[in-house]
Amino acid sequence: MIKSVRATALVSFFLATAAVAENDPVVVELFTSQGCSSCPPADRIMHDLAKRDDVIGLALHVDYWDYIGWKDEYADPDHTLRQRAYAREGGRSMIYTPQMVVNGQQDVVGAQSRELDRLINAHLKAAAQASVSATRSGDDVTVSVTPVELPAGETYNVRVIQYSPMRHASIRRGELAGHELDYANVVEDWHMAGQWDGAAPQAFSVTLTSDLPAVVLVQRAGHGPIVAATRVK
Repeated sequence: MIKSVRATALVSFFLATAAVAENDPVVVELFTSQGCSSCPPADRIMHDLAKRDDVIGLALHVDYWDYIGWKDEYADPDHTLRQRAYAREGGRSMIYTPQMVVNGQQDVVGAQSRELDRLINAHLKAAAQASVSATRSGDDVTVSVTPVELPAGETYNVRVIQYSPMRHASIRRGELAGHELDYANVVEDWHMAGQWDGAAPQAFSVTLTSDLPAVVLVQRAGHGPIVAATRVK
């Protein structure tokens, strides 16, 4: 009987852990470039992050390395602007690749997997501030947000991001000339579902532009902390 109770408790624990991981994942944004010779190790980390249920990993390719001879095929100037906004929010004067930003708050230089794991684990243990769920019917996504413990007087951007699970690049020029590289969770499109005051539950809707998978980020306006995130189902 004791063994049976213990087994039941163990199963319940793992189910609860899986539910938390699925419902409150940590967001890791990797700012990377095909023109950056030091980026492949960080790109490989993104491959590992893409397999995790408790992490939403997103690769944001930037364009400021294009001048050295290879135009990153997946770069978007808006990704560079987002990285600059994070730098301003964090009081930093420079941007660089590779850089990982965890839940819109702390940054990791390069491919420091131990430091990244430490930050991810800290966020997984932190109390939830808000919850979000999202369902998809064709190209239409409905997002529902609910406050848990949010400060009053803030505004939050509710964004739906679409990404390619895997993209390949045959790099012919620049620092990585001759390399054949695969990139995981490459961000392709951003959709603003709306702004939320965090005071009460609210629903948003948005129409997607492709059949690519999508995630939702609820982030304090001004590139502040990400307070909730989920995968679109």
